[in-house]
Amino acid sequence: MTRTDLDVKSIADELSVSEEQVRAAFDQLAELALLSPSWESPGGFRLVPPGVGLQGLLDQRHAELQSQQDQITETRDAIAALVREYSDRVPDAHHPGAGRIVGMDAIQTRIEILAAEAVSEVASMMPGGAQDPGLINAAKALDRRVRERGVDIRTIGLDSIRKNAPTLAYAEWLTGIGAQVRTVPSLPTRMLIYDRKVALLPVDTANTRGAAVQIPDSGTVTAVLALFEQIWDVATPIGTPLPKDQTGLLPQERELLRLLAEGMTDESAGHRLGLSQRTVRRMMAGIMERLGARSRFEAGLRAAQQGWL
Repeated sequence: MTRTDLDVKSIADELSVSEEQVRAAFDQLAELALLSPSWESPGGFRLVPPGVGLQGLLDQRHAELQSQQDQITETRDAIAALVREYSDRVPDAHHPGAGRIVGMDAIQTRIEILAAEAVSEVASMMPGGAQDPGLINAAKALDRRVRERGVDIRTIGLDSIRKNAPTLAYAEWLTGIGAQVRTVPSLPTRMLIYDRKVALLPVDTANTRGAAVQIPDSGTVTAVLALFEQIWDVATPIGTPLPKDQTGLLPQERELLRLLAEGMTDESAGHRLGLSQRTVRRMMAGIMERLGARSRFEAGLRAAQQGWL
């Protein structure tokens, strides 16, 4: 129906639906920027061409995502500073009450203790892409016990795990036992948060197995949790296809462009994305082909010109 000279009641009669359904449809069209008030008929409406309305909606969503990314970056940097300060203040120790834990065995023991004590939720971020099968098996045993006690589990991994069969199977297994798993292109650090009260973070994000710090300080944990929630809100649930933006880019492709534009090498960008250098180069070659660029420099210029960066 394309007529704009009908009121709500007339439209309802024409379509054999209720007036409430018509008003609800109007609200949805307005939210999609496809319906605007009429300049000629007070109280009336006018249809907005889809190409105009939807493009405005996409631009708004892109701006919102960029703002969220900026907030995530700011929170990440603040937390990194807090972790360094906290780690410098607490002594090295291995007993359950200590703040600093040194060595993978001690870290794993602390994880098991905190998981056993959790009563409401375990939230985690899992960077690094493909996970070691041995660590997956250990994690599954722990996750099962946590879920059997009715404790919620929320995990954020990298988009790249969707292409790694063992890690994807683990993520799907988690959802099968009632956990929630989402993915994003890149993650700032590994973290575990227990009952929104205690956080476990690596001292060095480049070597998460070397040492960790357990933070019971409510202010710091609140900041860590805020970072988790910011990333959780923009992450894509496992089982849901990754969305392309208005330029046709996948989140991982856009993040790769951003990392390389910041001066990262293929190796560094691949590490952040959980990808091999070979995969990074193949992905970049595909982006260059779509841009019609013969060099990365030209690709950067064209990406910026087309609003990809």
